[in-house]
Amino acid sequence: MVYNIDMDTFVALADPTRRTILELLASNGELTATAIYEHFSVSPQAISQHLKVLREAKLVEMEKRAQKHVYRLNPQTLSQFEEWVQRTRQRWSERFEALDEVLEKEKAKEAQRRRGEATQ
Repeated sequence: MVYNIDMDTFVALADPTRRTILELLASNGELTATAIYEHFSVSPQAISQHLKVLREAKLVEMEKRAQKHVYRLNPQTLSQFEEWVQRTRQRWSERFEALDEVLEKEKAKEAQRRRGEATQ
């Protein structure tokens, strides 16, 4: 299966402020832009730019309610990213297991070689 994870997702997740925004939304379900701004000491304009990056990466969804912008996590994109992470973790785990097997075989060969030298 091919996952639709693009570079925007990684760029968005690379910034600690954006990760904090995602954590806030995960904890609260949804928040207005104003409620999000209140958690940071930087300007609302700076947070607005972070929210824009998160929207463009499709990590959050924004709904306009009267004069308010309400943000929530986009579960579809987050699920795709989680699946990608799980698959990548599995690949690396398989590679490390294969490496462990090779190293164990080499250790056994070395131990056998040393035993042979000791008996001579």
